[in-house]
Amino acid sequence: MIDITYGAAPSERTAVALGYFDGLHLGHIGVIGAALAQKLKPAVFTFNCDTTLPKFRSPEDIISFENKRELMEKMGVEYICAPDFAEVCTLTDEDFVRELLHKRMNAGFACCGRNFRFGLGGHGTPEILTGLGAKYGIAVEIVEDVCLDGEMISSTRIRELIRTGGIEQANRLLGYELRFKLPVVSGNRIARTLSFPTINQIIPKTNVIPRFGVYASFVSVRGKNYRGITNIGIRPTVVDGGETVMETHILNFGGELYGEKVAVSLIKFLRPERRFAGLDELKEQIESDIAALDKLNFERNG
Repeated sequence: MIDITYGAAPSERTAVALGYFDGLHLGHIGVIGAALAQKLKPAVFTFNCDTTLPKFRSPEDIISFENKRELMEKMGVEYICAPDFAEVCTLTDEDFVRELLHKRMNAGFACCGRNFRFGLGGHGTPEILTGLGAKYGIAVEIVEDVCLDGEMISSTRIRELIRTGGIEQANRLLGYELRFKLPVVSGNRIARTLSFPTINQIIPKTNVIPRFGVYASFVSVRGKNYRGITNIGIRPTVVDGGETVMETHILNFGGELYGEKVAVSLIKFLRPERRFAGLDELKEQIESDIAALDKLNFERNG
């Protein structure tokens, strides 16, 4: 996928999906699918919010911008334009269409959801986009909301499910497993003394934090997938307070991963985090968690 945020416009006309795409859930995938269906080069215009937050955006990311880009590329998106929101929030509606869609992205088609807003103060609506698109030779499609189980899929709903441990339902609404791809940091090595070595990763404060507790997980290491037991929380048995740590025991894996970025996908919430009387009791619980994982009987090839 080619980043044209600050580069030259594509020589071929593009079909552009517009949106913040927070979480890139099934509704967002529907919008991008409309661009992919065109006989033009598929592209995405989205906002990078590293410095300035739009009023519609929560400070709690469902997935990282890096994960979002990877998923878009796997879908078949060939171009992405993702300027910082601070750079585009003062553009008028017409400036947005003329300078970004027409000139920078060479758009011949654009699509968005009904809630998409653009331009100064979020004044621009899909209907305004349709009118301006006609002026600059850009066909516009407004993509209908996607519903599941009779409810509209929304990032707000997904965040609440993640916070309360409803990870299986959140994954259904996302259309994929919630994944954290983070560097492995040094821990206190206590788990090694219990014969259950773990990798430790710090969940950024900008992310929505899953319910503290233990999850069944998949772990991708150097192109291979492993089953895992992941604890998210502050590890009350071995440390008081501190950052939110994601600590994962990878089944049937040996080796050091310090400094590497490892992807951990949450599959099922198993139990809440708790404080144990001591390390022996903690070891017994970890053994019980692994037994529970075996009963789930889930595998992944590759």
